[in-house]
Amino acid sequence: MTTPSLPRQLLGFAGWMAIALVAATLGALASIQAVDFYRQLARPAWAPPAWLFGPVWTLLYLMMGVASWGVWRARGWAGARAALGLYLGQLAANALWSWLFFAWRHGALSFVDIDVLWLLLLATVVAFWRIRPWTGVLLLPYLAWVTFASALCFSTWQLNPRYL
Repeated sequence: MTTPSLPRQLLGFAGWMAIALVAATLGALASIQAVDFYRQLARPAWAPPAWLFGPVWTLLYLMMGVASWGVWRARGWAGARAALGLYLGQLAANALWSWLFFAWRHGALSFVDIDVLWLLLLATVVAFWRIRPWTGVLLLPYLAWVTFASALCFSTWQLNPRYL
């Protein structure tokens, strides 16, 4: 595939960043009351403070958008359909988690979802890495965070059976 023209690259960049922003926004809508809810939950001693989640997720979504754009730029949609499909699938699982945990308060389902997210994300990292290694590298902090978040989700769910 030939490298897209600069205007097409910029449009693609804006599009992939917008997709990440939509996923972030959908998750954020479910988390509007998350700070109050999170404060009332019993949490493990190693749980981060609530204020840390926003900056971490902002950085991770920016990195996701750049990584997806890099894969698209390298191969286009047709050439990276499987990798970009995995990416979109993990974004959906990511957005769904906030609804399951914060809005609908389903601890068990949120834990299942975050584990599905982890598997989809791992497959996305591998697929991205095969296309452009730097795009896979950009997703490694996200994979580390989701690994941590999965443990936190499980622990919080177990500590709060009446809320979750």
